[in-house]
Amino acid sequence: MVALAAVGSLLVATVNSYTITLRTTSETQQLNNLINQVAAKGNELLTTTAATNYSIRVYLQLPATIGYQQYWIRATNDSSSTWIEGSLGQMTVNRAPNQVFLPKGTSASGYFVGGYGSAILESYVNGSTLQLNLASSGG
Repeated sequence: MVALAAVGSLLVATVNSYTITLRTTSETQQLNNLINQVAAKGNELLTTTAATNYSIRVYLQLPATIGYQQYWIRATNDSSSTWIEGSLGQMTVNRAPNQVFLPKGTSASGYFVGGYGSAILESYVNGSTLQLNLASSGG
């Protein structure tokens, strides 16, 4: 009986671990898809702004959560590159592991936290630099 209970406990623990791994992998893939979607739209806006010199604003309907987790997406840059990044859970000041890079010579700022309205992407020319801003339409 004790051996059967031990084997049963191991089997339940293994199945639970496998289920958590599948869910985490799926949520990470959904987050990567959202980051790619935002980066693609941002790249499209930057290209159009560069060609027309017009300011453009679009609203993106993004999910409130991924699975049961909150997520965040941020547009940022440093002296060498510009990117869109994001992660599950609370926003951090550190670089996120999920990043998609935007064209060189652009500048980006702002963030969106899932569950707070639509995401707003805005592109315009700031002096001679293309600027991409990410914000939330909700509170």
